[in-house]
Amino acid sequence: MAARRARGAEGAARHGAPRTLRAARWLGAALVASCAVAAAPAGAFDLDDVAKRAEAQARQAFRDPAGEVPLWLREVSYDQWRDIRFRPDLALWRDLKLPFQVQFFHPGLFYDRTVRVNVVDGKGSQPVPFTPSNFDYGRNDFGSRVPQDLGYAGLRLHYPIKRKDYLDEVIVFVGASYFRAVGRDSVYGLSARGLAVDTASPTGEEFPFFREFWLARPVPNARSIVLYALLDSRRLTGAYRFEVHPGTATVVAVEARLFFREPVEKLGIAPLTSMYFHGENTRLPVEDFRPEVHDSDGLLVHSASGEWLWRPLDNRRRLELSSFALPDPKGFGLVQRDRDFDHYQDLEARYDLRPSAWVEPKGPWGPGRVELVEIPTDDEVNDNIATYWIPEQPAVPGAPATYAYDLHWFGDEPKRPPGGRVEATRLDRHDDTWRFVIDFTGKDLEALPPETVLQGVVTIGSGSPEEGELRGQFVEKNPVTGGFRLVFRVRPARREPLPVRAFLQQGAGALTETWSYLLVP
Repeated sequence: MAARRARGAEGAARHGAPRTLRAARWLGAALVASCAVAAAPAGAFDLDDVAKRAEAQARQAFRDPAGEVPLWLREVSYDQWRDIRFRPDLALWRDLKLPFQVQFFHPGLFYDRTVRVNVVDGKGSQPVPFTPSNFDYGRNDFGSRVPQDLGYAGLRLHYPIKRKDYLDEVIVFVGASYFRAVGRDSVYGLSARGLAVDTASPTGEEFPFFREFWLARPVPNARSIVLYALLDSRRLTGAYRFEVHPGTATVVAVEARLFFREPVEKLGIAPLTSMYFHGENTRLPVEDFRPEVHDSDGLLVHSASGEWLWRPLDNRRRLELSSFALPDPKGFGLVQRDRDFDHYQDLEARYDLRPSAWVEPKGPWGPGRVELVEIPTDDEVNDNIATYWIPEQPAVPGAPATYAYDLHWFGDEPKRPPGGRVEATRLDRHDDTWRFVIDFTGKDLEALPPETVLQGVVTIGSGSPEEGELRGQFVEKNPVTGGFRLVFRVRPARREPLPVRAFLQQGAGALTETWSYLLVP
């Protein structure tokens, strides 16, 4: 299985990109089964121009461009599509020696829609024409059959993030509204999306897609780049602005303005999609030489009240939905917290280097909740984890919505949260009782002497004995990690999903984030 995964940032974009759209189609099926703008000077072109286009389009009937790519090109194999490579010497802005360059993806296989790409500079807005001559078709013999004006499937931005003399790939936009980025020391892993609509709904998921991009040409010494995107879907349109700041942690500032053709009951803002096959808390029997296989190992949430909550991910036996009330969130994200190579032993996939993605809202978002979707999977190819923020107020025509947030792509980040955090979750079962072993670490905990007495605060469901009972607990210093270990046992009263929460405290003050788990007997 490891050979099917991407190696490195550039390899992930070339080899791993199809997984995103393949996973999207699989994800939607699994959920159902379970339940041209006018030319303008560069300085005058901004999000308002795209928003006018999106608002006007929302008043028109939806036209799905799926299928505009020739059928024979959509039926090529994965290896054939992967063998089509953009020629780096033809990268956009390469001849200008700018710090950013742009390369493009070829339609075909899963990518049955094309996107228009424009450049905004001192001359206004001009399209970037497609030509098959921009691509090396490798061992494929069908290059001459590709329509001369077909169009691109997506794009990727390059910037010297590791060293000054080489432009690394830092962010990719390809497939529906998917995009993903890396920090300086990361390789590609989880993905973000422009928007999620009706994820985990019995009616099936609707996948909005980007129809058109506008790239603002950067100045010679630029450290960031701006691009705009027009989103479309059956029930809504959207105007997006992305400002990409590559670095040790790559930050993407996102602004979105949404317009609705029809009501949308379940709107997922700042959605993230990831993969969790197996890990230290997985109960599924898996024959694999690798101890753990996942792009992310937990959902982290920071509430307006200041509480930090950690939910370990799992490969569930059935689709599970978890909801966390989160009005005006301070942040949430899917995190790859375990950075120990010995826990993965995969030299090709390098799961220990997969980035985390953290959503940090700008301004008040109002009442709402974060939802976590966990879907069973029997391999690591398909993304089976999703999370997003859902506004309490349903979206309706005539009431545009605006959201802004920073999306951080980073490696290890001990400041989230600043105090004690969960390092590992382990569990086993003896008859009808489950034992949890939770390791908390952090500088505050490491500074406490071994004889310090801490208390574990454990909550079973709503606290009613009719849901389950707590059968003993203890806390001890972990001399290996320097933190503290909480051990407790839970006996569920019935065979229904049972929420369990825990944290460490000294006196009346909490020392750690809140650990949250959904026990499914």
